[in-house]
Parts: sequence; C-alpha cells; structure tokens
Amino acid sequence: MAITKVLITVKTYPTLSTKYDELVCTAGFKEDGTWIRIYPVPFRKKSYAEQYKKYDWIEVDLVKNTSDFRPESYRPVTMDTQINVVGHIDTKGNWRQRKEICLGKIYYNLTELITEAKDNKLCTSLAVFKPNEIIDFYAEPVEREWSKAKLDALNQLNLFETSLAGKYQVVQKLPYKFKFQIKDNQGKESNMMIEDWETGQLYWKCLAKHEGDENKAIADVRKKYFNDFSKTKDLHFFLGTTQVHHYKSINPFIIIGTFSPKVELQTKLF
Repeated sequence: MAITKVLITVKTYPTLSTKYDELVCTAGFKEDGTWIRIYPVPFRKKSYAEQYKKYDWIEVDLVKNTSDFRPESYRPVTMDTQINVVGHIDTKGNWRQRKEICLGKIYYNLTELITEAKDNKLCTSLAVFKPNEIIDFYAEPVEREWSKAKLDALNQLNLFETSLAGKYQVVQKLPYKFKFQIKDNQGKESNMMIEDWETGQLYWKCLAKHEGDENKAIADVRKKYFNDFSKTKDLHFFLGTTQVHHYKSINPFIIIGTFSPKVELQTKLF
C-alpha cells in the first residue's frame, strides 16, 4: 500500500502483548471513505510529534497485515516506521466535515452486520452503527493487574531498556469493563463492551477527582456516556471485531469508539 493517508477515528485502550509490548489498535478512514485498521502501533513509545489525536490526518507507510485475515487490517512496515501528522478535522458546523467522511455507510440492524462479518467474502470487521435505543451503561469488575506472564514477556522484550529507565511505565490496567446495553432497529438487545482509550482515561480522571472512590468515578463515567451522550448527542458507535473471536462469537463486535455530534433539532432547508 505504501504511504497512506488516514483520518484517525479510533484509538483503543492500550493492551500488553507477549509478542511485541504495549500496543494500541488504531482505525480510521482512508481518503475514499473506506475503513482501515492499523495494528500494531507502540503508540506511547512514539515521539511526541507522532502521537496523533482523534481526527488527525496521518501519513504512514503501511503493508497488509498478513497475520490477520480481516481485509481492513494493515500494519506499519516496521515498529519504528515514522508516523506523520498532516492535518486535523475540527467540529465546526456540528461535525460537518467529520460526518462527510465517517457516515458514508451506517448500520442499524446488528444481525445484518454480524452476517456480513461471518461472510467469508465480505468479512466485515469495522463499521459505523447507530443504535435505536441506549438502555443502560454500566461497569463490570475484571482482574486488576496485568498477568505475570505478560509482564515477564515485556521484560524479555527489553521494554525497560536503559534509554527508557525512569521515563516509561506500563499503562495502568483498567479494573472494570465498561458496557453499553443497546437495542437496534429490529428490537434486538445487546450488551457491548467499549474499549475506547478515552473511556479509560475518563475513569482515571474521575477516580483522581474523587480521591480513589471507585463508585463515584464509575457514576461520573456513566453520567457522560448514558446521561449526556445518549440523551443529547446524535450517538453512533464505531464497531470492530477482535481477530480471535471474529468467527467464534455470536456477536464478535465491540465498541471501539464513539461519534457524538449534538442532536440537530431542525434540518436546514437551504
């Protein structure tokens, strides 16, 4: 594919990999409006100039990720490949330019989307989905620490080499999974996990604000995603499958990002 221009719309919360180290899954849209996934990216180890934000245009040298059967999946040529930020799309006009690129194809029927994912020819693994109703938003407790096996693997990968000593710390593991309970346009109910980096960062920010009170922190996160987003925003989800569960799970999709312009109460006629 060579140098590719991508509008970044998705950055997932960092995970630990036994093969690489700490990685982020990035996804977005090419200039023609088609989806692309970029993985792996050692985002927090990139230089400041390379640490792109959502809705930045980046240029990066990509090749097909041959270890991933999903058609949208590409990777930088090497882990050290330069990422260049070349522009940004703001929120002017209630996200007008963002809508033009991101909302070219919207799914409303979850069963239809899952069927496309299971189709060997289509193998859809990234999509924009508009829920018909947000029923709830909640947190489920999970393991609080990274597994020893993964941490040991990082040490073997020289994550803590001298050049990073005292400067780099492994990202904190979230002690909760955050989930939306939603309904599609056919009345089908689903509970879908959200792995957006911003969700994790909001939790840590709220936890600090409430001096370690996890219940209050969760309540604040819920207030944003349920009371605010689902009530006042024209909320769409960016959905993605995980490679390991793409064909195995009944619903292989998780929420990897949100698209949340304000609700437009009146359509402009001219």
